Amino acid sequence: MRIISTEEITKNIKEMCMEANFRLSGDVKEKICQSAEDEKNKLGKQILHQLKQNMDIADEENIPICQDTGMAVVFIRVGQDIHFEGGNLEDAINEGIRQGYTEGYLRKSVVKDPIDRENTKDNTPGVIHYEIVSGDHVEITVAPKGFGSENMSRVVMLKPADGIDGVKKVILDTVRLAGPNACPPVVVGVGIGGNFEKCALLAKKALTRELGSHNPIPYVKHLEEEMLDKINNLKIGPAGLGGDTTALGINIETYPTHIAGLPVAVNMCCHVNRHITRIL
Repeated sequence: MRIISTEEITKNIKEMCMEANFRLSGDVKEKICQSAEDEKNKLGKQILHQLKQNMDIADEENIPICQDTGMAVVFIRVGQDIHFEGGNLEDAINEGIRQGYTEGYLRKSVVKDPIDRENTKDNTPGVIHYEIVSGDHVEITVAPKGFGSENMSRVVMLKPADGIDGVKKVILDTVRLAGPNACPPVVVGVGIGGNFEKCALLAKKALTRELGSHNPIPYVKHLEEEMLDKINNLKIGPAGLGGDTTALGINIETYPTHIAGLPVAVNMCCHVNRHITRIL
């Protein structure tokens, strides 16, 4: 049995909230830089170079890449051979979020109630997803999610008869409807299967997978490649002003489902696809 102090969780969450908002992961940075070189549309190329410049300034000066520093989403995979001491785990995670957003001067965007709309003034609580796994390590992923793109996301409960063509239509329609509102170039996370809430969780988690990687299931890998081409052929382009780079990537995850259902979730993310992972 390994003992981990909840103070260690708080410390790491705090650092990760700031790091994720100041610096994009290497895979996302590489895609933006490559797209800036490959883009043929003159205005689209100019915008991509501006995004690259903005990214570099944020990195050098330790300031947010985007003014919307998001609602903190935390995925935590806990080894079953771990015992936490020093306090409640969820309290420790939210305390890390509070410290990170306060000490990092990150915008506080969370309200206590969806109707009353009073700001909590420290960006808590976060949205936390737990998973119990084997071993004695804790894997933490912090993924701040802005709502310009989040608001463009959808869950659609297809019928099994809709099949793969129905899935393709949902993905393409969601990106088309989002247009410039999701701050393209976008990253598209897709969840297929499970039930209403599981497919949404799959789509969210898909956004944290490295861009350029592929789902190991052959048909899903092919679907990722096909849909990326189709999305970019929409010519929405950077900032929605036209061009070849509407999406930097699309990651798709699947899960078993019921004989009567085919749930599909599409979680849209802007080019500031923030995520950072640490293993303790």
